[in-house]
Amino acid sequence: MDLSGNIVPALILTTLAGLSTGIGGAIAYFIKKPKMIYLSLSLGFSAGVMIYISFMELLPRSIDAIGKLGGIVVFFAGIIVIALIDMSIPAVKNPHHLKVSSDFNGAQIDKTIMRTGIFTALAIAIHNFPEGLATLGASLANLKLGVVIALAIAIHNIPEGISVSVPIFYATKDKKKAFIYSFLSGLAEPAGAIIGILILLPFLSAGVLSSLMAFAAGIMIYISMDELLPMAHRYGHSHTVIAGIVLGMLVMAVSFLIL
Repeated sequence: MDLSGNIVPALILTTLAGLSTGIGGAIAYFIKKPKMIYLSLSLGFSAGVMIYISFMELLPRSIDAIGKLGGIVVFFAGIIVIALIDMSIPAVKNPHHLKVSSDFNGAQIDKTIMRTGIFTALAIAIHNFPEGLATLGASLANLKLGVVIALAIAIHNIPEGISVSVPIFYATKDKKKAFIYSFLSGLAEPAGAIIGILILLPFLSAGVLSSLMAFAAGIMIYISMDELLPMAHRYGHSHTVIAGIVLGMLVMAVSFLIL
């Protein structure tokens, strides 16, 4: 089958899907005055998005393709890798070892929130990379199917952009920087497609792609449990955090139902 005719449309679809994180990132421009309760809600929302995507989309797809044992092993490998990265950070720079006050303007708390936003951007980028490969593969085989998948991924990426931009905006008070980070996290999707075309396409298999998805799921779960939820609960709005988690899951669930 000659797939070359679909390469340009496949790249366009993948790029548009990935850069939809910028739509979510633009949310920061509508925040007039930062309040801690909004931060707790958005961090809970971020965790809900990541947890739902990991357990309802990425891990099940991986298990279907490479089996329960393979999917579970790669999933926990993702957790171990990101945990080792986290533990390699010196205690003085690790937010888990910082004693911060509830003063939103404090330098330490800003640094902690900023790091959380960057880790979220990293997790989203890792998640978007295999999505780029998936959109590419579907579009090359069937352009109509690629359009549907790209639309679904674009809808998912909007709340993911919020997940990245809001913590960074709260840390820096810089709306432009918040938007840029969320926008850049979406670039991993077209990057995945380009790498797929240049390097991986001749060797790409369902098993490799599914392993990447399980690995990304492990990283996202670790980020949610170790970074987002502890940070969200730190400011005394526990019920708001729960509401954010449920809302994040609900947004993802509805997007699956509509498509």
